[in-house]
Amino acid sequence: MFSGGQDSTTCLFWAIRNFKEVHTITFTYGQKHSAEVDMAREIAGMAGVDFHLVDIGRIASIGRNSLTDSSIAMDQEKPADSCPNTFVPGRNLFFISIAAVYGREMGIYDIVTGVSQTDFSGYPDCRDSFIRSLNVTLNLAMDEQFVLHTPLMWIDKAQTWELADRLGVLDLVREKTLTCYNGIPGDGCGHCPACKLRNEGLKKYLDSKKNQNGQD
Repeated sequence: MFSGGQDSTTCLFWAIRNFKEVHTITFTYGQKHSAEVDMAREIAGMAGVDFHLVDIGRIASIGRNSLTDSSIAMDQEKPADSCPNTFVPGRNLFFISIAAVYGREMGIYDIVTGVSQTDFSGYPDCRDSFIRSLNVTLNLAMDEQFVLHTPLMWIDKAQTWELADRLGVLDLVREKTLTCYNGIPGDGCGHCPACKLRNEGLKKYLDSKKNQNGQD
């Protein structure tokens, strides 16, 4: 499952390392920044893997959120008693379910997704309990044995950068991906929640690497 962002790109190269054949699936769903789709297509081409785009319509129009509705001011911090308004209800539920149907038609039962409970930003559909539950549901719904792989589930953003570095794609992830909620590639706008999380993690990792090299 491939959005063209930091996490899914890191997972793409993790998948290439761990599987003989890899296909990507990307979704358009009414998001404000279509540039992420273009970047996903470009990265898939660079990686030499199949790119499949699925338009699932404006699922986000069912509920209001700031990633699809420009009239809503984006939450800069997670509210104490609710999800941030950058949460798109049902998004991962829809995405993973469609990826499973697509995979089944191709005889593919291993699905890789970049969700993380460590840095889940208040999104309930990034939690391990949700992934495990959905994995069981998919297997029951289609009488198959899917495996949902979540390489980033228990690591933070600094460790995600470390993984990208070990996979040899740190510079590619830093320069070619789009994580920013304001649609700015690379290091992004620097002040939206996604950029803060990404950039703080990068700084933490680079500082740690510098200190490690100094000790060596």
